[in-house]
Amino acid sequence: MRLIRTFVDTALAAGTDIELPPGPAAHLTRVLRLRTGDAVVVFNGRGGEYEAQISAIARRGVRLHVGAHRALERESALRVTLMQAVARGERMDLVIQKATELGVATILPVASDHSVVQLDAQSSERRTAHWLAVAVSACEQCGRNRLPHIEPITPLQAACEAAAGLRLLLDPDAATSLAAALATVVTATAVSLLIGPEGGFSGYERSLAERAGFLSCRLGPRILRTETAAFAAVATVQALAGDLRH
Repeated sequence: MRLIRTFVDTALAAGTDIELPPGPAAHLTRVLRLRTGDAVVVFNGRGGEYEAQISAIARRGVRLHVGAHRALERESALRVTLMQAVARGERMDLVIQKATELGVATILPVASDHSVVQLDAQSSERRTAHWLAVAVSACEQCGRNRLPHIEPITPLQAACEAAAGLRLLLDPDAATSLAAALATVVTATAVSLLIGPEGGFSGYERSLAERAGFLSCRLGPRILRTETAAFAAVATVQALAGDLRH
C-alpha cells in the first residue's frame, strides 16, 4: 500500500517530533481517517523525504515522530519553465497541478493583452499563494520532494527577457513543429515554454517574444485550449528531451 505523503514547511530531522499545521492535520485525521500509529511520509521541499508515524492526535492538533531520511529525488534533469498566460480559475489550477506532476521546475504566470483574467496587485498575491497550495497538493500526490518555483504574475515583456535556455513560443500558425524545434538542440538543459491565453497572443506580443529569442512552433494541426496546450507541450518536451525518455 502506498504511504500517504504530506508537506510541512519546517525543518525536519530524524528522531524529532513535529506538530502539524491545522490544514494538514485535519486532512490526515478527518479526510483520510488516519489514527495514532499510522505511517506517513513527510517532506519539506528541501530535498528527500522522511519516514514518519503519527504519535499523538489531540483536539489541538497532530504530532508526528520523524524517522529516517531518504535521499530520494524525482526531479527532471531538464529544467522546464512554463510561462503560462493567466487563464480562468479552474483552468489555471489545472495547469499548475499537471505542470507540477510533469516535473516543471518553474511556473511563471504571464499577464497578456488577451488574458480573460486581469488582477490587481492584492488579488495577484492571493492567487499566487493559492497556486502554491495547488502545487503542494500535486507534489504530495506525484512523489516530488521539491516544489516547483511559482513566480508572481509577470508582464509578458519582463517574462520574455528573463527566460532561460531554449525559448519556444506555441503558435498554431508556426511553420516549425515543437518536435522539430527540440531536435535541433539535443543538448539543451533548460527550456522555456510560452503559452498564450484563451484569446491568443496579439501580433505585437508575438513580435515581442520573437525579438526576445523565442522560436514559434506548433503542436499538431489543431488549435488547442490554453490548458491543453500547456499539458501537451510539457509532455512532449519531457518525452523528447527530459525525464519521460527513460
